[in-house]
Amino acid sequence: GVIIEEGAEIHDSIIMSNSVVGKNSKTTKSIIAEDVRIGENVELGVGEEAENVKLPKIYNSGLVTIGECTVIPDNVKVGKNTAISGETTSDDYPDGLLPSGGIIIKAGDNV
Repeated sequence: GVIIEEGAEIHDSIIMSNSVVGKNSKTTKSIIAEDVRIGENVELGVGEEAENVKLPKIYNSGLVTIGECTVIPDNVKVGKNTAISGETTSDDYPDGLLPSGGIIIKAGDNV
């Protein structure tokens, strides 16, 4: 039930059911929950490691953690030791980036 679109690359990642990785996107050391939509030209797991700003004991080891039913828009980059949950938009990624150690939790969502 996972869809990996044309040109997408998956490296050392776990992708749960009913999730989609968009065209030309790249995932590295990512855990992607159920019903997630990764847009086109997205890069997960970029840059140097940094300690997670909220839960460093949970979000570590260079992983990108994406919660269920999350949407990641086209053309963004996500650093290491990060967590994202909820329907995000390009406005949630200043300069098109969630830096390493960052978290995006949309209202009412939990990570």
